[in-house]
Amino acid sequence: MDKYEELRRENPLFLYKSYHIEETVDKVEISYDFEIPGLADFHPKWSFSKTETVSIADDLTFERLVFSLGMVEAVSYWKAVCSPEMRVECGKLDAEQVKWWKKLYFSGLGEFFYVNGISADPDTFVNITSTGSFNNTAEVKRELSGCLVPIGGGKDSALTLETLTTAGMKCKCYAINDRCSIRGTVEAAGLSEDSLIIVKRIFDRSLINLNNAGYLNGHTPFSAIVAFSAEITAYLHGLKYIVLSNEASANESTVAGQDVNHQYSKSFEFESDFHSYEKDYLSTGIYYFSFLRPLSEFQIAKMFVSHRKYLPVFRSCNLGSKHSPDIWCAECPKCLFVSLILSPFLTEGELSEVFGKNLLDDKDMLEYFIELIGQSEHKPFECVGSIDEVNLAVTLAIRNYLSAGSELPYLFSEYVSRGFYSPEAIDDKYREYCGEYNQQNLLPDEFAEILKKEME
Repeated sequence: MDKYEELRRENPLFLYKSYHIEETVDKVEISYDFEIPGLADFHPKWSFSKTETVSIADDLTFERLVFSLGMVEAVSYWKAVCSPEMRVECGKLDAEQVKWWKKLYFSGLGEFFYVNGISADPDTFVNITSTGSFNNTAEVKRELSGCLVPIGGGKDSALTLETLTTAGMKCKCYAINDRCSIRGTVEAAGLSEDSLIIVKRIFDRSLINLNNAGYLNGHTPFSAIVAFSAEITAYLHGLKYIVLSNEASANESTVAGQDVNHQYSKSFEFESDFHSYEKDYLSTGIYYFSFLRPLSEFQIAKMFVSHRKYLPVFRSCNLGSKHSPDIWCAECPKCLFVSLILSPFLTEGELSEVFGKNLLDDKDMLEYFIELIGQSEHKPFECVGSIDEVNLAVTLAIRNYLSAGSELPYLFSEYVSRGFYSPEAIDDKYREYCGEYNQQNLLPDEFAEILKKEME
């Protein structure tokens, strides 16, 4: 906390100075200028493809999209010093927009504040002022159709893509930067290479130099970056729906008894807020929603394994994504969570084939296991499912082992010996989870019918 206050005193101002848009026949290049006066300048860049028939010259709607992406991009650089004042010298924000952005920054940085021991106040942690204006005046309305499906390479987006394409929906896929698991997912879905739209995000690595020098670092709301950049992509390609794959489990707090959610920008609260922001301030006509929002991670895992063609290609490991090609690192809590949630539905051999080793029998995973089953102060700071559904999956898997007369792997043996295994009424819980349909969702009727059919 002392470091936080000291950095704020030394760096009282953060500037969102400008954005630059350059258009060619088939691309739009965007760059941003941020500054912490006297300390650092930052110039992140984006590159978007577009259809040749689309022009964004003099387009106020597109300019608002670019400006908004800059607002969410800025938080990664602002957090290095958490300046009490953010001055936006380009674009324009009204009072309600300022409230909207402050809520996203504060809630999206909940883990960052928690891990760094910062007791930030939601009202005073930053004051955002807007002194700029927009260059263009023409609001453009486009004819829109089809779906843009963000693909991360994991089981959730694979299930969304498989379900929609099987139902005959016209889908393009979207990714920020290229990864083998993303291309593998698109190929396994039977889609052509040109159905994948990859945008390039170039992070300003001078921020890493600040982090290495002891300035503040931590988790930011990356899924909000996905939301705004996907909106730009959908606009440039004339697509009506942005179809996310965030589930009901993302709403659960990561820290017990506190409103600290690693997955805040995947939550229904953010989804609803973004939906309102799009309608009130962007007005593109694009509809943003999560197809899997009615479901839990447990339901998704059960449905996903019925599409086994994705088992060799899917990846959900953040550490492994830094490798080329991307891999399961088989050492992190995310790898363990995916192994656990799939364990009732796949054999030990099948799980080992996916992850490269049997994570359920790995003693080094015990601490993460304790966190995932809710016997710790907090869940792992990863995109993982709820505590209840992890316990359900573990209990079902243990029962499978016991019914087959098989020796329990280490983690499951620990679960039993510590008195956590309680199979009573487990079939009722299983049926309850499999039949769940969370009504807090924004699915259009057409998509709700497709999802319900897949659940059957």
